[in-house]
Amino acid sequence: MATAGRSPLLALGHFLKPYRGRVIAAACALIFTAGATLALGRGIQVLIDRGFGAGTTADLQAAIALLLSIAAAMALGTFIRFYLVSWLGERVSADLRKAVFDNLVRLHPGYFETNRSGEIMSRLTTDTSLLQTIIGSSLSMALRSCLTLTGALVMMFITNLKLSLIIAISVPAVLMPILLFGRRVRALSNKSQDSIASVGSYAGEIIQHIKVVQSYTQEDFESRAFDAEVERAFAIARRRIRQRALLICAAIAMMFGGLAAMLWTGGQDVISGRMSAGELGAFVFYAIMVGSGFATISEVWGELQRAAGAAERLLELLAQRSDILEKDIANASQPVANARMAFEAVRFAYPARPDQAALDDFSLDIPAGRSLALVGPSGAGKSTVFELLQRFYDPQAGRITLDGCDIRDFSLHDLRSHIALVPQQPALFTGDVRYNIAYGCENASDEAVFAAARAAHAHDFIQQLPGGYASHLGEQGVRLSGGQRQRIAIARAILNDPDILLLDEATSALDTESEFHVQQALQELMRGRTTVIIAHRLSTILHADRIAVMDQGRIVATGTHESLLRDNHLYARLASLQFREADQAAG
Repeated sequence: MATAGRSPLLALGHFLKPYRGRVIAAACALIFTAGATLALGRGIQVLIDRGFGAGTTADLQAAIALLLSIAAAMALGTFIRFYLVSWLGERVSADLRKAVFDNLVRLHPGYFETNRSGEIMSRLTTDTSLLQTIIGSSLSMALRSCLTLTGALVMMFITNLKLSLIIAISVPAVLMPILLFGRRVRALSNKSQDSIASVGSYAGEIIQHIKVVQSYTQEDFESRAFDAEVERAFAIARRRIRQRALLICAAIAMMFGGLAAMLWTGGQDVISGRMSAGELGAFVFYAIMVGSGFATISEVWGELQRAAGAAERLLELLAQRSDILEKDIANASQPVANARMAFEAVRFAYPARPDQAALDDFSLDIPAGRSLALVGPSGAGKSTVFELLQRFYDPQAGRITLDGCDIRDFSLHDLRSHIALVPQQPALFTGDVRYNIAYGCENASDEAVFAAARAAHAHDFIQQLPGGYASHLGEQGVRLSGGQRQRIAIARAILNDPDILLLDEATSALDTESEFHVQQALQELMRGRTTVIIAHRLSTILHADRIAVMDQGRIVATGTHESLLRDNHLYARLASLQFREADQAAG
């Protein structure tokens, strides 16, 4: 059990390897401090037998000076040990947090569809903070207690064999509750961390959609639901605390029961003259060290069980591998000649719905430097085309090519560096305007950022913000209107100057005047670039060089607006609905 309990913590040992020097220095300081602590028992014996027993001022002064010297050594060793171990705890926690995050940002998007973001964030923050506390404090206490306990046991046997045997008999009785309750504490610790993650995930979701909650007057309902989540987490924590309390109580009671029996026997030996008072004092000191050592270990053992649970959860994240694999030999250095893309008999189903094909026998040629609009009813697979073009998923059959090469032969970085996406719901980050426009092109000059904003017709409203380009947008750009957010996203795409442009109805959130200006900017941006547009509005369809009509994951027709109106019933119906909406809006 013990080995299994420690294994997750031992698996984190490679995070300590870069800091071997500090680990060795901390171990030396730990050994030095433990030795000084053990020497204190001999100092007490000298104080009692020579300082008090001899009755001279010089002997008392020498005994006290010895104790002060030992105390000074203990203080110095404790300072070095505490600093080095705390530094290691903070450093390992930071390195682990970075390693987990570095792995997370490279996982395929499908992973985050089946794992809640709140739980992942809890592991990244709460669990790493717990490990920092364990490594920087509790683990040091456990190691120190193990050293002093072992040394105290040796000194006890040297001081008095008979009394030592009394203490030794109580040791197995103390170990039993540690082993018994330790397993329960670890299991409950895992459940406790999971419940805390669930609470954080629930709260994060509600806060993110607070306007929806309030518009449907669900504040009371969500409060009750959150109370239930919190109470569930508290119930699990209460069980964990009870097990830890029983562990500590049983260990202390049994150890000090043996100490009381030892004091009775030792006191009889002092009275009869078979043992000096100094020897008994030193023995009592060592016995207390053994008792407190066991008490500390029993208390820290519960913390180590929690740390083992946290380490397991973090190692799970660290061990996750993306389903999107990159080949060792990639076309990373090959420039894209003309950005022609093609789907060849592609079949794809999302992992959550493996029996329901989003695209089935899907073939589509996307000519270089031309614009292609994807039109079709909801669920036809238009967004899936964008997902596969960016290789967020790989098709189960068929292939997708860029300039005739399978996109799986490109590195993900190089493939995606040729593509810019302007989504229907733009994603903005907590930061200022300049940061959001330059995202993906962080070395861009101010002049380039301003030019991109002007091309997206965003410069004027940005200048009117309180801080201009230094204005912070808040979480998800909450301080901007929908149209302003979309123009920031368009400016970002313009600045990245891609070979391939993906527009998910990029003007859907704009008013008529803004749409006109942005359409002009998009026409300039699209010139000479391969552009794929998910089209819902007539204005976008009319500007496309070619239109592909999709239905149930297949291409049912391709052509121009006029030819499709004449030859394809589905397109004619969709266009008729859009004309009707346009007429109603005009009316």
